[in-house]
Amino acid sequence: MSVNLAKGQRVSLQKSSGETLTVVRMGLGWKAAPKRGLFGTRTRQIDLDASALLYAERTPSDVVFFQHLVSNDGSVRHTGDNLVGGAGAGGDDESIVVDLSQVPLHVTQIIFTVSSYTGQTFAEVQNAHCRLVDETTGQELARYELAGGGPHTGQIMAKVFRDGAGWGMQAIGAPAKARTFQDMLPAIEPFL
Repeated sequence: MSVNLAKGQRVSLQKSSGETLTVVRMGLGWKAAPKRGLFGTRTRQIDLDASALLYAERTPSDVVFFQHLVSNDGSVRHTGDNLVGGAGAGGDDESIVVDLSQVPLHVTQIIFTVSSYTGQTFAEVQNAHCRLVDETTGQELARYELAGGGPHTGQIMAKVFRDGAGWGMQAIGAPAKARTFQDMLPAIEPFL
């Protein structure tokens, strides 16, 4: 059973059986919003990029993105860069797989971001979502729908964090001005 998260809401990533999840996939999907023009409606391709920033408390430890697809320790893996989107509310355009059992102990949280590499604002994006899936069973655990668009080019979507002996997830949904994850670093600080 999936939980639809509201901005700021947290959820435990412990299975209903009490077991801790081992491998999760953060899926991100989007679609270009149609624009009305003189000759009808058209859509422009939008290249959004998903990134996962690994933190040891408040200190950056590693990053996984389209130019560094696997974390240095191998626990986090980006499945590849999608340059156009299009899956929208249904499927995922980019995914980042996290083997929670292999994340080094010093890593306390993983922040997931999306940035518009081609510079379009989120007002030009529709059906954007961030969802967490139990990679073992394929079951969607939590979903955060990005609504409202806006003039920003980056979005701090969610974070997965150590929660006692297990892990939790928090929907963030904070806008940022960013073309890459590096541009978002100052905006991430308040969520650590």
